[in-house]
Amino acid sequence: MKKIDKTKKIITILAICLILAIGYIVVMKYNFAQQQRQFEIFQQGAQQGSQQTVLQIAQIAATCQPVALRIDENQTMNLISADCLQQTGTQE
Repeated sequence: MKKIDKTKKIITILAICLILAIGYIVVMKYNFAQQQRQFEIFQQGAQQGSQQTVLQIAQIAATCQPVALRIDENQTMNLISADCLQQTGTQE
């Protein structure tokens, strides 16, 4: 009788450990999937932001206005479309 009770306790403890292990694995997989999804969304946003910035710079440069770009805290650069420079040269 005591051997059966001891066996039931061991089986119960092992079953609980198995359930906890499976739960842990499921939670870890879920968290990893969520992180992957967030990273992909971040990458898409960064790419769209970069594309939009380049497009805005090109649109301003197309109007023959200089575009001021800040490279770092101490350095800026003014961009002008080469087409505008050629137009200026042919008008003179």
